[in-house]
Amino acid sequence: MENFIAYNPTKVHFGKGVLRDLGEAASEFGSKVLLIYGKGSVHKNGSYDQVIRQLKKANTQIFEYYGIKPNPIIDDVDAATKYGISKEIDYLVAVGGGSVIDSAKIISICLAEKCTGWDVMKNRINIKTSVPLLAVLTLAATGTEMNNVAVLQNFKAREKIGYSHPSMYPKHSFLDPTYTVTVPANYTSYGIVDLIAHAIESFFGRGDASLSDRFVESIIKEAFEYGPRLMKDLTNYDLRANIMWAATNALNGLTGYGRSYGDWGVHAIGHVLSFLYDTPHGATLSIAYPAWLKCMKNKIPERISKLGEHLFNDSSVDSVIERLEVFFKSIGSPVRLTETGLTNKNRTEILDLMNTQHTSGRYYLLDKKDRQEIVDYMLNK
Repeated sequence: MENFIAYNPTKVHFGKGVLRDLGEAASEFGSKVLLIYGKGSVHKNGSYDQVIRQLKKANTQIFEYYGIKPNPIIDDVDAATKYGISKEIDYLVAVGGGSVIDSAKIISICLAEKCTGWDVMKNRINIKTSVPLLAVLTLAATGTEMNNVAVLQNFKAREKIGYSHPSMYPKHSFLDPTYTVTVPANYTSYGIVDLIAHAIESFFGRGDASLSDRFVESIIKEAFEYGPRLMKDLTNYDLRANIMWAATNALNGLTGYGRSYGDWGVHAIGHVLSFLYDTPHGATLSIAYPAWLKCMKNKIPERISKLGEHLFNDSSVDSVIERLEVFFKSIGSPVRLTETGLTNKNRTEILDLMNTQHTSGRYYLLDKKDRQEIVDYMLNK
């Protein structure tokens, strides 16, 4: 087992009606808030109205920045930062899924350090502090509500990358499964894929950590058990709650203790697809993971076999890959690029960006031949 430090300062409020605590929590951070959200789902699910009520209850002056897109861009971070600085914002409230909360994490640093978002993402800033962030989660997927990681894309730099810093943990996160009930079937499916992918990325990290392996197993089995049932009953609060809590625990550090770090090579491949074609993040992962495993099956068969033993009581490498692919199909997430409208005509474009960006994992490095094989698997096999 590798040495590790366990640290997670986010206070999570989980369950029906927990937004009633938002006003009290917000009152300690100042009198001016920048409320950040996406393109309208917060009005549909009712979270916006409740947040506004709570912020008014805290006697807070409310400013808003909205329109964050599902694959968030650095332009919004910089625009929101400029606006927030002009209003002398004291703290942030982010209402939405991973894209909104990730954006808010970088904005929280930019407001405090008076810098641009890409300087943060490229580690050019000696970060000393950040503006406090409160998160209200409305989509179960990324786990961003209880970690210090953010992912953003920059069209000018032609990159979609991640960044982490201890100052980016939300101070409070409010997880009411009620606000995920209106999430449509496709994005519900993508969220289930995302949480599974996060757990598997940790599993393929370096280090012998049997308890972390068992956490991975339990989290993924939650998704296996409750995911298909949820896809048939999208308004079921209890099923939504189970998936929401599984997603949070898939990326709050629990699955990584005792390992030096996860691999994250599959996410890097997924980022290429979402950057080029605006493909939903979870959909890129259900396409990329089987292809990556097929490429790796002769390189790390023991580890893939171990994953199969945990998840399926099946140590056959080929069977493990097939079973995972079948599950993704069963919940309606694509497993080939052709299901998203892409064809062999897109092969060169995908490979070009994969070869110029860092699409190898931390431990399992990919050469050009590996990348070609993975793209071919994603397209055809």
